[in-house]
Amino acid sequence: MAGVAGLTIINARILTLAGEAAPRRGDALRELGVIECGFVRIQDGRIAEVAEGQPESQDEVIDAVGCVLMPAFVDCHTHACWAGERFDEFQMKLAGASYLEILEAGGGIMATVRAVRAAPQTQLADKLLHRLGRMAALGTATVEVKSGYGLTTHDELKMLRAIREAASRTTQKIVPTFLGAHAIDPENPNFVDETINETLPAVVNEFGPIVCDAYCEQGAWSVDDSKRLFQEAQSLGCPIRVHADQFNSLGMTRLAVEMGAISVDHLEATIPADLECLAKSDTIAVALPACGFHLDDRYAPVRELVDAGGALAIATNYNPGSAPTPSMPFVIALGCRRLHLTPAEAIVASTVNAACVLGLQDELATIEVGKRADLQLLDCTDERQLAYEFATTGPRLVIIDGRIVHRHEPRPQGNGRTEAAY
Repeated sequence: MAGVAGLTIINARILTLAGEAAPRRGDALRELGVIECGFVRIQDGRIAEVAEGQPESQDEVIDAVGCVLMPAFVDCHTHACWAGERFDEFQMKLAGASYLEILEAGGGIMATVRAVRAAPQTQLADKLLHRLGRMAALGTATVEVKSGYGLTTHDELKMLRAIREAASRTTQKIVPTFLGAHAIDPENPNFVDETINETLPAVVNEFGPIVCDAYCEQGAWSVDDSKRLFQEAQSLGCPIRVHADQFNSLGMTRLAVEMGAISVDHLEATIPADLECLAKSDTIAVALPACGFHLDDRYAPVRELVDAGGALAIATNYNPGSAPTPSMPFVIALGCRRLHLTPAEAIVASTVNAACVLGLQDELATIEVGKRADLQLLDCTDERQLAYEFATTGPRLVIIDGRIVHRHEPRPQGNGRTEAAY
């Protein structure tokens, strides 16, 4: 990593995304706040100046040569802290094994739970830090990371401590979420009650009013048990989020809206009436198209939600079972192809609106004076290329908290071609 007190990027097509520090909807979801050719000056980790033309500053200068400069991504839904791998079950799936057969062979989420329980905290932190580095190289500066692979008080606390440890070792902004209600531990008949009455209070005692999440689905947490958990969480001062309608519409989306949830995530099976209810609420929809790509080609009907005035964010859902990808650029490509978003909508959904899910919209995700300097310089002069291409090398430059953390600069050769310079 490289850091300088003052840094200026010149000759850039700047997507400022400037505007209200609130979830963008309707026309605002498509407004990028473009400066056709301008500069951004960074001082002490913050954006000090944004303007058209050329600066007077004598800081270190990077010439963008007309390429797009935009806010770094905010990945507002991940499960990036885990141990073990699930390559065997992926191979079984490719060979035609059913989900039940994979479970009977020891696969599925409980395989990851067993690996996490066996792993020491430092190992979990090291693995998470490695994944965060991969995400940074692809333009992601802010990452939400959930617990949920421990499913005991001891192991959920261990996961959250590992997330905190990794956060202390990176310039990225890391936001922890308590997801003790991720699955039902089949070996513990009192699991739901223990999670609500023992694990949640222990987590709040150590980490304060942390966001509380639950996976509400057939075979996982029921609507009634999720409601009990959320009522207890709110009584302890915890905001709530929920995984809902991934495979079945159980009524959790409407209940989440009624309970004032920050977000409802997944939504692949949401019925039109609940989608309309969500669109008219203050609750943000979070779509996870990489999950549909990896599992079953089912995608949330968010085009309808956006057209109805709903607030939308998109995220990777980075995890070892259903969305093994660190790439927000790939999620944007899927968002346009499978969620029927425009490139501009996908960009806003992966920056400003994602920051709103995490309550960080006043601090980051736009290029405005005083904001945290989390920026990426794309390897293109038209931001639509970000959605048009997929499986690329990522941005030319990533700056997090004012520091250059990744650089990939194509340079011309004598034959007119380019080669990568690192």
